[in-house]
Amino acid sequence: MSHVAAGPVADAAPEPRAGRTLWLLGLGAAVRILATTASLVALFYVLPLEPRRDVPPVALLVLALVAVALLAILQVRAIILSPLPRLRAVEALAASIPLLLVSFASCYVVMSDASPATFDQPVTRTDALYFTVTVFATVGFGDISPMTQWGRAAVTVQMVVDLVVVGFGLRVVTNAVELGRERRAATRNAGAGRPGPAPEPGGDAEQG
Repeated sequence: MSHVAAGPVADAAPEPRAGRTLWLLGLGAAVRILATTASLVALFYVLPLEPRRDVPPVALLVLALVAVALLAILQVRAIILSPLPRLRAVEALAASIPLLLVSFASCYVVMSDASPATFDQPVTRTDALYFTVTVFATVGFGDISPMTQWGRAAVTVQMVVDLVVVGFGLRVVTNAVELGRERRAATRNAGAGRPGPAPEPGGDAEQG
């Protein structure tokens, strides 16, 4: 009787430890997400964003979009290789989206400083970040509006990029999570000596 009762207890013992580990991993991910977002916003307010004649604002925006695209590619690869792809996907989105928003906000600040007529009012860094978030969330209040052709072109690019991120980007992340889960399952099965699918019922009896 004592041996039979010990089996379930031994099997159930790791469950609290596993739950505690997942909780700690989630807490660590939340801390990293907050730290990343806070760092990006702090850099946005600290770094110099004065316009330069030899570097047009459009070039700054293109470089920022290339950086976001490269980061997205690296994040997709990290999701696939991660032992916890879902958690890694949340971290990836939490790093990519703030970088995208800060990049457009920086571009708007430079454009407004280079040409005050770009928007219907002078745009501070807080104004630019606020405007970028409202465009991303599609809840524009109309209190800040682009007035020049370059300003409207930049905002149009942001709207298109936002649609790509929300639609195609989320789909790519979802597929990466599924690939990561399949890779993890295949690795676990190989480690347990089950590289292939389970044998059909009665297969061992036929071989005997």
